[in-house]
Amino acid sequence: MITDMASYLRFFDSVRRRTERDVAALPSAAAGWRPPAIGGETGWSIGQIVLHIGGSRLYFASAYRGEGWLWAKAEANPDDQRTWLPWLQASAKRFAALVSEAPADWLTRRIEMIDTPGQSLAGWRLLMMMLEHEVHHRSQIDAYAGLQGWPVPDIFGRSAESIDALQEAERAKHAR
Repeated sequence: MITDMASYLRFFDSVRRRTERDVAALPSAAAGWRPPAIGGETGWSIGQIVLHIGGSRLYFASAYRGEGWLWAKAEANPDDQRTWLPWLQASAKRFAALVSEAPADWLTRRIEMIDTPGQSLAGWRLLMMMLEHEVHHRSQIDAYAGLQGWPVPDIFGRSAESIDALQEAERAKHAR
């Protein structure tokens, strides 16, 4: 459970920085790439996913603030890779400003779901949903990049191979 907005915003900052890092690592070919799926969200381009991440932040902020589950128009072009990072940065800044202005007790205030009238969730949970949503779509982008053979940054600057290389010494240190 999130108990204070400052802690949440520090965590959000770490998540959004990883999203920006991964989007920045994409080659120029990413702007024109399309998945093989034809319809709906499964057919979104990488640019559409990036715009969706930024817009979703503001969507969740709107719901958290009691202003409705409303989408904000993306201030970027899904086909112009030069607009992707500025949009992610602007949406992150606006999201942080919007939720940091809210009273502390809104973290426990109940918010009715858009698609299930009568169902609600605590404000802190809605904020966590936003983070889970962002990580989901960042992982989608990273999966697409990996399938194309493009570089995919290690999540915490460590690869599975680098950790595997340390295992023998770690086992010896812990006598296993």
